[in-house]
Amino acid sequence: MITKVCAISTVIFSLTGCASQTPEIYSLCQRDGIGNYIIKWETTPQMNGQMRLVVSDNPDMLQSLPAGYADIREGVMTYITNDNISRKYFSLSFDNTYEQIVASRLLTMDSVQNFRDMGGYISFRGRSTRWGKVFRSGAISRMSDRDMSRLDRLKIKTIIDLRSEQEVRDMPVNYPKAKVINLPVTSDTNDIFSRIMEGKVRKGDGSLFMQDLYLQYLTASRQAFAKALNLFLDEDNYPILFNCSMGKDRSGILAALLLAALDVPEETIFRDYMATNDYLDIRRYADLVKGMDTDIQEALTVILSADETFLDVVFRKIKKEYGSIPQYLDKEMQLTDKQREKLKDILLF
Repeated sequence: MITKVCAISTVIFSLTGCASQTPEIYSLCQRDGIGNYIIKWETTPQMNGQMRLVVSDNPDMLQSLPAGYADIREGVMTYITNDNISRKYFSLSFDNTYEQIVASRLLTMDSVQNFRDMGGYISFRGRSTRWGKVFRSGAISRMSDRDMSRLDRLKIKTIIDLRSEQEVRDMPVNYPKAKVINLPVTSDTNDIFSRIMEGKVRKGDGSLFMQDLYLQYLTASRQAFAKALNLFLDEDNYPILFNCSMGKDRSGILAALLLAALDVPEETIFRDYMATNDYLDIRRYADLVKGMDTDIQEALTVILSADETFLDVVFRKIKKEYGSIPQYLDKEMQLTDKQREKLKDILLF
């Protein structure tokens, strides 16, 4: 069984009209330690025939000549490349009958953590979020020259910066090729970090603090999230990148609201949120607690990690007060049913 840790596609396109028995096809794409792409797939029932691979730098232009072929039963193929700047998207054609589009979710970056593509998520109605349209990340204030080139290749038009005004002043985003929009989301973490370093906060205290912080986001920064979601309704803004300091908390909530507006199941939304723990290297903070006792280290780990309870408390509060996520989006995010349908037309295929 393929471990579902990266970009998994289950949307199946028939290339020859209606099929009498459509197989289930699961595919994913990962990058190995030297940058090659590993494409894996499973079919149920087991299919025979050939898998044709097409590669492109543009997910909307996957009609070029095949880059390779494999026996469907092999279930894996490697696309070898020494290009570590541009991003690749793949079209998989099974027995010239069924097609899927897949890419590596995580983008290789030198100085930006948690940079990932939000494509490939399946909605309740079987449609998939488009690749190469929406990205999320940690802070991009200190990009290397190669990271700048990578951003150029993505053709990012709009950057939604969810960091506070003080964070922006301390570390501004310097990327002239995109429109940078700062929508500050309140983040009162200075006090908790001070208390942790003084040994006044234990692991459980850190968890409760984060849950309270997420609830504060809903109230104190409601307008910031509403304005951010509104930006996704304008097709001229795409591709869009949104970010905060770690790409975890403020970006995590915006990602959750966006996916919910697209009718992506909560299980998938939580999986996207928790993926931060796979893509964020908290070892860089190790020097802060070096030599300190276990309580301090555990409390800081809680603060720096994604935890389902943090996002769950947000969803439970929304449902309790508004009845459902769509009702909340309508009343508080000014995202009506009509606007949500427009959003789906833009971001789902």
